[in-house]
Amino acid sequence: MGTFLRACRERLQIAPDSGRASSTRRTPGMRRAEVAVTANISVEWYSRLEQGRGGRPSIHVLEAICEALRLKPKEREHAFLLAYGTIGASHQELSSAERRKLRMVLDALEPCPAYLKSPSWDILEWNAAAARVLTDYAALPAAERNVLRILFTHSESRRRIRDWPTEAKLAVATFRSELVRWEERSPRVQTLIHDLRTTSPDFDEIWRRNEVGHLGEGKKTILMPDGSETTMQYTSFNIDAHPGTGLVVYTLMTDATPLPPD
Repeated sequence: MGTFLRACRERLQIAPDSGRASSTRRTPGMRRAEVAVTANISVEWYSRLEQGRGGRPSIHVLEAICEALRLKPKEREHAFLLAYGTIGASHQELSSAERRKLRMVLDALEPCPAYLKSPSWDILEWNAAAARVLTDYAALPAAERNVLRILFTHSESRRRIRDWPTEAKLAVATFRSELVRWEERSPRVQTLIHDLRTTSPDFDEIWRRNEVGHLGEGKKTILMPDGSETTMQYTSFNIDAHPGTGLVVYTLMTDATPLPPD
């Protein structure tokens, strides 16, 4: 939590007319003392909090700190999750029977590309449209069927996604939020993060920003195999019966190039 609060503080831009900006600033964002004064807590205690030595703040104090840092709703939620725990049940692996039921849902969504993902963003199941339009997941080793591994280590992703830098930044911010939301701290996740930080300078740079967000829905323009581009709306859903498991569905925009047939 201390690392996250520090990252938010250093990102915060101080307006020249706020009375707190100074031409002598040598570090970005607010000073610790400014946060402490605004939140009505001691500078020493806030400093210890950022260093991971201050213990868990009370709800009232954490709310004041979030207000002082001008955190957005998702950032505020993330701070409280880091301090007080998860808002959902820990993820459990899907059984074979559960996978079959959910696969029927995916097949029913044809011709819309759709897939299921775990809290660590492993691709669990997908339909034929997703294999045609997004990635041929069956052609990948099971360990490589991960949204972030594909996004950051497969050159095809960078080539096919028009605004790859923006998509990459949003993906990492959402991934960080979901890990805390679902209490996903498994060795597999730690290995994934370590591997990506080691092999992808882009991922490492984005990860160090400590940004959080939520993709939820948006638009993505993808280069198709025939050289044309198509823009799709994507929407993600949580599956209540299986906390931590997400359903991602792509739908074609009204004026977009038609998807390739089966």
